[in-house]
Amino acid sequence: MIQKEKEFCFCTLALGERYRSHALLLAEDIEKHSPETKLVILTDKPQEFSKYSHVLAFLHQQQSIGCYHDKRFVIAQALLLFNTCIFVDVDIRILDKITPNLEFLPGITARSCASFDKHNKLYISSVNDLHKPKRIRDLEIINKLAQKLDLNLEDNNIQFVMEMLFVVTRQDGREIEFLKHWDTIALYCELNSFYGAEGYAIGLAAAKAGLPVRWDAMDGIVYFKDWVERQKIKKGQANPDETLIYFQQHEAIEYRKNSIFQKLVRKLNKFIGYYYRSLYLRLATLSNFSFYYR
Repeated sequence: MIQKEKEFCFCTLALGERYRSHALLLAEDIEKHSPETKLVILTDKPQEFSKYSHVLAFLHQQQSIGCYHDKRFVIAQALLLFNTCIFVDVDIRILDKITPNLEFLPGITARSCASFDKHNKLYISSVNDLHKPKRIRDLEIINKLAQKLDLNLEDNNIQFVMEMLFVVTRQDGREIEFLKHWDTIALYCELNSFYGAEGYAIGLAAAKAGLPVRWDAMDGIVYFKDWVERQKIKKGQANPDETLIYFQQHEAIEYRKNSIFQKLVRKLNKFIGYYYRSLYLRLATLSNFSFYYR
């Protein structure tokens, strides 16, 4: 299935000054390399993107505790407007012209995905002994959740999806079911203090909705992601001089100096936000008590 120029969009989440700064760079990249392609952004300050005609910025306030699962609201908004949406982490950079007619089959196309078994082994082995108990507990939560969803995690068709770059294409309404299941899964994971579980959530929700997950190299999108590029450089697969400017721009945003007052305000807002969203989470999950609490 060939996606014509205006049938797909990029989309991302940009909450807070740091992430809005990254999103502005992403907007400039897309304007340069694919000016006819829209960028859908959910953000707390849409007005900051008003000068970009290709950006569709929508007001959004953080809803999930860890913010990670708010990506589902980005996908939902983008699919209301386009047949296909390409979700990218907000700090990804686009480095070259984007193929105007990208091919994406219905369902989910991921730049990186793996069976749960394969990913779980990496998830445990990639941390030191001090952090292993927490990660083992995370996997116990996922296993219990899969049982509640009546899914067999030994089925290799259930894929963990690396959320930094993936595509969702409409498929006879299954994408709507996918988002509904993601909502249920997100609440369960956060209720059990597993906040960064969106890669698992995407895979479980897709399996439950009957939405296929496929890997694709996505050669039509040349991108920069800091930790991915570091791995390539370490393996001798990339020249660090070619992406130095992108590392510098990324670090300038990530390590921007703030006044003591700004730091205090940020910490206070984070504290208040955490308890407000925790309370909302408890109230939201009471409507399905047996699923969330037994």
